Amino acid sequence: MPKIEFVDVTNRDGEQTSRVALSKLQKTVINWLLDQMGVYQSEMGFPLSEHESNYINANCALTKPDCCDDGPLIKRLQLSGWSRALASDVKIAQDRTAVEHFNLSISTSEQMLQWKFRGKFSREDIIRMMVDAVVAAKDGGAITAGINAEDASRTDIDFLIDFARAGKDAGADRFRYCDTLGYDDPESISERIATIAREVQMPIELHCHNDLGLAVANSCAGAIACCRAGQDAYINTTVNGIGERAGNADLVSCVLALRYSSKWRDENWCTDAIDLSKAWKLATYTSTAFGVPIPINQPGVGDNAFAHESGIHADGALKDRHNYELYDYEQLGRGELLYTSTGRVITVGGHSGASGLEYVYNQLDLGFRDEDHKRQVLKLAQLANLHNQQPLTKEELWFIYHCPEITAQLLTVTV
Repeated sequence: MPKIEFVDVTNRDGEQTSRVALSKLQKTVINWLLDQMGVYQSEMGFPLSEHESNYINANCALTKPDCCDDGPLIKRLQLSGWSRALASDVKIAQDRTAVEHFNLSISTSEQMLQWKFRGKFSREDIIRMMVDAVVAAKDGGAITAGINAEDASRTDIDFLIDFARAGKDAGADRFRYCDTLGYDDPESISERIATIAREVQMPIELHCHNDLGLAVANSCAGAIACCRAGQDAYINTTVNGIGERAGNADLVSCVLALRYSSKWRDENWCTDAIDLSKAWKLATYTSTAFGVPIPINQPGVGDNAFAHESGIHADGALKDRHNYELYDYEQLGRGELLYTSTGRVITVGGHSGASGLEYVYNQLDLGFRDEDHKRQVLKLAQLANLHNQQPLTKEELWFIYHCPEITAQLLTVTV
């Protein structure tokens, strides 16, 4: 039976959002938390970019058994890199990094061919460049290569079929349908994806933007249409829906829709690998890292997701949560009381000293092996604070303690 998996693009599409940024340590912690949640793949960044090289290689190392004290830290999550569908870009990326999974992207719509490429490339040129990129990736040792049709929702369906078939014949593993402008609706994307899946017989990724507020609905509808046509589907998501312009499909919302909506829940297309109890931790960490608050009405993880005020609603929820709640807050990893100290607070930052560092780590039940270990962690914590430009979280402090060599690599940016 076909299944729906999740390819999260927070560290690529999410991080290229205007007005926000992540440090390499923060991107790494997000990958670690995505792995804990059971996400299939993280599109972790741009292997062609020199400043991403150390980060990408460090994260690839985290999948190895000897990466750090508790390795492998990343156990299931595949780590992929985004690249233009150009053989030359792929070859440079493979020379610089250890990335083994590629998502190769090129524009396919007439709008893009005429007004982005200015008529420089024909449809035949687009297919040729994509095929050459797939061959280069596989010849260079890539385990998987996906082919991305940018602006697929405004591309002629017959050309998309030709594009996907050519990629499949060249060795591509998945076809990514990009609703780049959020142009589709659930009905149109279902029809188009079902047609492509039947004609090409190839797994399909759904990459939907939220310009019309339909990213989650489109992603889920398209993925289900793909499964009904007999092919595995992969939904591209970001944590908290962050992304360019109006954002991308939110990870938690997609999982909730597939598991709890009236019809889809009974069809059971969603992978069993997703552990929703990790959702709250992932959402709150990512919000802090980006410096973008979670919307109060965000499904599952917003402050009001389980809040009731009106008398009728409060009375009903207290009698039986099923009256006004589709799912339990404990299923999202929520329910613990959060305490804020009103007394002495010791934080770790760029000006921290050994005594303060030791105090903070004692609160995490972590003791240093010796003075050298303490000094090593202190130096890395100071540098990490300068990279993050905000106090270090307990996840970051844990990571620095257990993976100091990997942390040092992450904090070394080459240009």
